[in-house]
Amino acid sequence: MSWLYLTIAIITEVIGTTALKATEGFTKLIPSVLTIAAYGASFYFLSLTLKVIPVGVAYAVWSGVGIVLISLAGWLLFGQMIDKAGMVGIALIGAGVIVLNTLSETSVH
Repeated sequence: MSWLYLTIAIITEVIGTTALKATEGFTKLIPSVLTIAAYGASFYFLSLTLKVIPVGVAYAVWSGVGIVLISLAGWLLFGQMIDKAGMVGIALIGAGVIVLNTLSETSVH
């Protein structure tokens, strides 16, 4: 269940970050409420994750996968382009998450 909780934490964090752009500095009510609710849900599910998965591993996966997904959302939803160096950096973050989860004995499977 801890990996499911972490997945939910990641998805809700990406929703919150995506909605944050639409808040226009928290001047728009609905996106603001969505942002706060999504971040609240994200931290709640991240806290459940930390009962089993070490904090360093959970945070690395949460933030790493979140960076990859929010970059993809920025491209798809807002037309934000990433240059080649940015793509390499994001790919390295993704590779780091994969290495952490497949090769590290620190990760809980």
